[in-house]
Amino acid sequence: MFSIKHIYILFFCFVFALTITAQDKNKAIALKYVLQSIEKKHHITFNYIETDIVEVQIIPPNSSLSLSEKLNYLLKETNLIFENINNKFVNISKKNEIELVCGYVFSKNNNSPAEGANIKLSNGKSTSTDSKGYFKLPKDKSSQIIVSHIGYDTQKIYIPDSQNTNCLKIFLELEVLKLDNVITNHYLASGISKTIDGTFVIKPKKLGILPGLIEPDVLQTMLQIPGIYSADESLSSINVRGGTHDQNLFLWNGIKMYQTGHFFGLISAFNPNLAHTVSISKNGSSAFYGESVSSVVDISSDPNKFEKPQFSAGINMINVDVYSKFNINKKGFLEIAARKSITDLIETPTYTKYYNKAFQNTSITNFSNYHSIDYNSEEKFKFYDVTLKYSQKIGKKDQLILDLITISDQLNIDQNATIDNVFQSENNFLIQKNQGGNVAWKRHWNSKYTSKINVFVSSYELDAEKNKIQDNQIIKQENSVFEDGFKLENSHIISPKFTINDGYQFDETGTTNLDRVSNPIFYRQIKEVLRTHALIVEGKYNDTLSKIYFNAGMRLNYIEQFKKYLFEPRLQFNYGISKSFGLEVLGEFKSQNCYQIIDRQQDYFGIEKRRWILSNNTTIPIQRSKQASISFSFNKNNWLLTVDTYYKKVDGINSSTQGFQNQLEFKNIIGDYGVYGTEVLIQKKINHFITWVSYAYNENNYHFTGTEQTEFSNNFELKHVVSWAGTYEVKNLKISLGSKWYSGRPETTPSSLDINYSNPSNPTIDYNSPNNKNLEDFFQVNFSTTYKWESSNKTQYKLGLSVLNVLNQKNEINEYYRINTATNSIEDVKTYSLERTPNLSFRVIF
Repeated sequence: MFSIKHIYILFFCFVFALTITAQDKNKAIALKYVLQSIEKKHHITFNYIETDIVEVQIIPPNSSLSLSEKLNYLLKETNLIFENINNKFVNISKKNEIELVCGYVFSKNNNSPAEGANIKLSNGKSTSTDSKGYFKLPKDKSSQIIVSHIGYDTQKIYIPDSQNTNCLKIFLELEVLKLDNVITNHYLASGISKTIDGTFVIKPKKLGILPGLIEPDVLQTMLQIPGIYSADESLSSINVRGGTHDQNLFLWNGIKMYQTGHFFGLISAFNPNLAHTVSISKNGSSAFYGESVSSVVDISSDPNKFEKPQFSAGINMINVDVYSKFNINKKGFLEIAARKSITDLIETPTYTKYYNKAFQNTSITNFSNYHSIDYNSEEKFKFYDVTLKYSQKIGKKDQLILDLITISDQLNIDQNATIDNVFQSENNFLIQKNQGGNVAWKRHWNSKYTSKINVFVSSYELDAEKNKIQDNQIIKQENSVFEDGFKLENSHIISPKFTINDGYQFDETGTTNLDRVSNPIFYRQIKEVLRTHALIVEGKYNDTLSKIYFNAGMRLNYIEQFKKYLFEPRLQFNYGISKSFGLEVLGEFKSQNCYQIIDRQQDYFGIEKRRWILSNNTTIPIQRSKQASISFSFNKNNWLLTVDTYYKKVDGINSSTQGFQNQLEFKNIIGDYGVYGTEVLIQKKINHFITWVSYAYNENNYHFTGTEQTEFSNNFELKHVVSWAGTYEVKNLKISLGSKWYSGRPETTPSSLDINYSNPSNPTIDYNSPNNKNLEDFFQVNFSTTYKWESSNKTQYKLGLSVLNVLNQKNEINEYYRINTATNSIEDVKTYSLERTPNLSFRVIF
């Protein structure tokens, strides 16, 4: 029998045998014998020169390893290269003195080779891929490869310490958006960026928070960008580098929008909860954009994303909205969004502040001034907007997209008073609406050629009626615009760095202006129609290695009625001087045939005075603009500094388009305005905190011949504008505080306090020279905060609070003078900005 002693002896012998075996396995042997063993095991053949391996000895790899793992082991343990050919033959050679890194680049979309992709190593050396997507570079201690290609997301690939015999395989993903060539991200806030072509891009779904905003309002957000402001706090009067609101081109999915605000400009007409992208161009806009002498604001929702069904609903102290997006088949989806005011159901404090701001010094509020005895008034104001998108992919190359939008505002006011025992009343209503549709077809003919056709229609109507019952008088006014047309866009990729875009656009625009009075009978209706054709071509060069971007375009317009050709060159140039410094040069020539005039100051009760009209090429000329700008940027260590200097001139403006409220109010004279200025932004991001300050300076002057003073300040000139904001974002909490200061806009004062009765039938006011004085400076502080949380069933909730004009500053934003017939005196009329206005919002996202 075995004793305990025998067991110990056997255990010792067993351990000793294992140790001897392990030592034997860890003993280095000639590489030749190792190769013979691998050949038998994996049925392959090694090809080598005997002298290359004769002196090499290594410890054999573990027999359980795969062939690939054994070759990697031999690669690491020797100074040899092992080239595996279809797992049948392995060529062995000595490593070169210079170690190379190689690879193949493919498109992940269709696995095709990506020719012309830019390859850059961390040591600065670079090359581009050949027709097979292949590249090869000396590694030279580099640890990272940067791969970039037009139309694809840039990738960073880490190089293994010792690359195996198989070259890298890199798959590039298509960019989600064409404008993702971002040179400045997180501009003012998350969700705002500036691209290589000088365009500002806002993505409301990703937008952080800005002072005074609790929802990603498109137009309110763009007012934060230096050089863009509203002289009277209205989203229906946005001024870009001194231009008027109607000189901006607003597009929603290819549809030109003639109405941009609800509540007569206090709220954006575009639903902030849509998943869209807003592109803003202050200068150097693409040649595919016409009919504008100022900026371009292109709002487009993404037709490419197929996501899980979405539904959300929200409410604030002005409106309620719903949003839904769902797939209707594997390649198609439907997106619907609707918003409606709650003002016809409940009068919130926010509504009261908005109402007071919108209707001050109008015929609506003036009724109470003249009829203060037993005065009664009933107001009903409401608005809504609805949008719909249908997107359907057809096969692998085609896509059909339908977009529809309708925007509507309605105001009904009944007022009455008893004067000297006589009952008097007025019934007023005003309707403003914009409807439009666009059908787009996209075709990817091949990897280098794409086409897009848009067929669009837009209809705008402003209808007002005043019924003076005691006088048996009805005053009716209408302004309408109907536009339809189509646009063809082609894109040809000539090489990875050079692209040519071309196209054609046809527009037919008609306007109608109607004035009708029942007692005494008066009727006037003016209809105009213009048809324009445009040929478009652009050449785009983009070298991501040398950091040079250049786009030169030309738009040739032909106006049928005038038999007139207009050439409009466009330019975009961007050069990355270094990793931190950038240079940008932009330029453009543009024209516009449809714009707004102010026929009489009391149009539409003084609430909405502007009418859309068409050029007649004589008394109402074609507006033409030219603009050039140069910009420098510095971006390093979360510091951002940008400096833009520009000059802009607009010819062919009619004085009736500029909103004069002085001796030029009823004049129809032709002139121009020229503006030059500088815009500066300094921004710093520290962890969760971002702060910025911006300054804009502009010198903006009119030039009108036939007036006593031919040159004077523009009505919309804000010579100095300073903005500051500080934003803190951590997890689900966002807080923002900011302020804005600007010098007062120009005004014209009377030269005498006495009415001029030289013409008794038409008394007038004698004025000083136009815009001889400025209003007091404007200062406002705004605050906003949002908090987001999620329930156990993944439902998200968002609560927001904002306060506009926190300090309740009484800012004067306009001043003019009129004759008060009741007192036979000159009346000083002042308009003030919004008072302290709170707003509260709540949103549920399923």
